[in-house]
Amino acid sequence: MIITIIAALIFGYLLGSVPFGLLLTRAAGLGDVRSIGSGNIGATNVLRTGNKKLAAATLLLDALKGTAAVLIARSYAPDLALWAGFAAFIGHLFPLWLGFKGGKGVATYLGVLTGLSWQVALIFAAVWLLFAILFRYSSLAALCAASATPLALWLLDLPQLAGLFVLMSLILFLKHHANIKRLAAGTEGRIGAKG
Repeated sequence: MIITIIAALIFGYLLGSVPFGLLLTRAAGLGDVRSIGSGNIGATNVLRTGNKKLAAATLLLDALKGTAAVLIARSYAPDLALWAGFAAFIGHLFPLWLGFKGGKGVATYLGVLTGLSWQVALIFAAVWLLFAILFRYSSLAALCAASATPLALWLLDLPQLAGLFVLMSLILFLKHHANIKRLAAGTEGRIGAKG
């Protein structure tokens, strides 16, 4: 069992570490997305290039790698889905190929959540959308949605998933520490603002 868990972790990590935002912007001739805005490889920073289609593609692909890790691992053994999903999330945050400097993890978090509990993924998306519309800060919307996720899982009597997403949400908050400081200072970039 330990060997299969290790295999699920490695598989999930490698899948999660594919830097779609960087690959797509380079393929489109926009250079290195890490040189603009937040320096991040995620969809919000790709949006700062002004290319909404690339940003949407980045969001979708970053989410799908989390979902794919869960579903593929689950096809071998249900218990492996949690391990592979968590590893995909970590892979996105700390990709081997980019010196362990990756994205903030929101899309991959949502992708893992979709694979494990699509109902709560809809709750996450609804909370994110509400706060994004009200305040136009992607980081604030993500943090509010990540705060609601473990509670929603707990209320749906999914304590094991709730525990996993408490950990993932804490990591998400840590990765957003600079955003939190900018939000407090009123200097955080709004959704759609170019870098």
